[in-house]
Amino acid sequence: MNFLNTVEKDILDKFKENGIPLDEVQLITSSKKELGDYQINDAMKLAKVMHKSPRDIAEDLVKCLEETGYFKNINIAGAGFINLSFKDELLTEYVEKVIKDSTKDVEKLNEERIIIDYGGANIAKTLHVGHLRSANIGEAIKRLARHLGKEVISDVHFGDIGRQSGMVIYELKQRYPNLNYFSGKEETTWDELPITGKDLEEIYPTASNKAKENEDIMNEVREITAELEYGKNKGYVALWNKIKEVSIEDIKSIYKELNADFDLWEGESDAFPYIKETIDIMEKSGYLIDSEGAKIVEVIEDDDKAPMPPLVVIKSNGATLYATRELATITSRMKRFNPKEIWYVVDMRQGLYFEQVFRASYKTGLVPKDTVLEYYGFGTMNGTDGKPFKTRDGNAATLKGLIKSVKEEILTHMNKDIDNKEETAEKIAIAAIKYADFLPNRTTDYIFEPSKFIDVEGKTGPYILYNTIRMKSILNKAEAQGINYNNYYNKPTDTEKEIILLLMEKNNILHKAYNNKDLSSIADYLYNLTSLYSRFYEANHILTESDEKVRESWLTLTKLVKETNEELLDILAIEVPEKM
Repeated sequence: MNFLNTVEKDILDKFKENGIPLDEVQLITSSKKELGDYQINDAMKLAKVMHKSPRDIAEDLVKCLEETGYFKNINIAGAGFINLSFKDELLTEYVEKVIKDSTKDVEKLNEERIIIDYGGANIAKTLHVGHLRSANIGEAIKRLARHLGKEVISDVHFGDIGRQSGMVIYELKQRYPNLNYFSGKEETTWDELPITGKDLEEIYPTASNKAKENEDIMNEVREITAELEYGKNKGYVALWNKIKEVSIEDIKSIYKELNADFDLWEGESDAFPYIKETIDIMEKSGYLIDSEGAKIVEVIEDDDKAPMPPLVVIKSNGATLYATRELATITSRMKRFNPKEIWYVVDMRQGLYFEQVFRASYKTGLVPKDTVLEYYGFGTMNGTDGKPFKTRDGNAATLKGLIKSVKEEILTHMNKDIDNKEETAEKIAIAAIKYADFLPNRTTDYIFEPSKFIDVEGKTGPYILYNTIRMKSILNKAEAQGINYNNYYNKPTDTEKEIILLLMEKNNILHKAYNNKDLSSIADYLYNLTSLYSRFYEANHILTESDEKVRESWLTLTKLVKETNEELLDILAIEVPEKM
């Protein structure tokens, strides 16, 4: 149990010993530090239960709080609000303990298996800025869950079948008709593919435009897609597998730039072997019913306030849909991994679809009722005009293009003497993009302004990096001078006390972020801690302090803040460069 939770438990135990009828105690961080570090406001709600005035109850609570031995100042304000301040020696002991504690005062959760579905890249299509939030948020939620003790399996879940496959194959057939994929025969060896991932960035849009403008081409695309999906044309199947290899390597390189990685690089097509089994289970349940030749599941419930259309599982012509493959993917995941929970990090606009899929899964018995299926929607990243972010020429911005433009902007401001300028600029660019993406609440839209988010002053990724690097530099200089810093002796000054109290809040912040699947609280905390330390740094000459015990205490506190920043930046998948 972490420190603050231990304090709350001890307070609750003391209250119960003295007949106070409370089931939990919460230390509320005080907004007015001159009154105390924390508040307890339980006297108000106890008044009706105990038939006493809140003030009298507060006096009883104060006696219990004094007996815990944690607090130096306890006072009652107003009708019965209790203000508390920790003893100075307790703050000193806290730093001493945490700096040497492998858990870093983080309370772990039960180890349960979770599958997180995020990323959602489409084969043969360029990753655009719309993919950014799923990758960023999903990766950070995965890392946070693992940090808190969960077993997590991440899956990119490619869109690797559908109309785009037919379009790309059609276009390649026009450009390279002599490739043996188009011979109509099953070859023993297949030709090398004469394209790269960069070529695919142009091929798909070209084919898409042709198909939209010419119905004959669209019909041919439909035929190719059908032959591919049903495996009738071995050449198309072999060609599409080659295209997938090229596309996946390109997609992996972009995700690598974002520090996002996946345990499973699987797609919709990997669910094909589970479709028949899925349909059989659903039919046996009695809830997969015929409707005008199609097969559907009615998912409306009595208390629905908004329309809830049925989920179509099989079309009237016998064809499967995206939802069919989604359900088969759930069957696959349950059989192979038996997770306790499956999470989807998706655009908010997909909420209705996932609600239909989840209800159908529970209703037909694809998953047991105690398995959690949940989607976590996110808002969009917009340009300064409030519309989805585009390039200067008005085109949809690619993820590669966004990273490149931010990196180029950073290079114009960088110190020319820094080694590995390109690598450093990319790390700063990724930090700027990611941190800006985490600042707003997950569900809200936000405006991305590159010039604002690359600033080393203010609430930005580069500001967090710059100050973390400065902390590392101080500690490196201390080591070079043979100065030790493993202990904290100080009676904390006001600023030191603020830092320590904020460090105590870290566990609550992590669990809040986990419970809400929202990283904005971590982003806010990082800024608050970093700016508070910066104020401390500006007020003290750490390395030249003549009192050795004070100097060591300051260095130890610096180390703890640095380690906390690195811990949280790692959860956000942000790397810290050596210099900037």
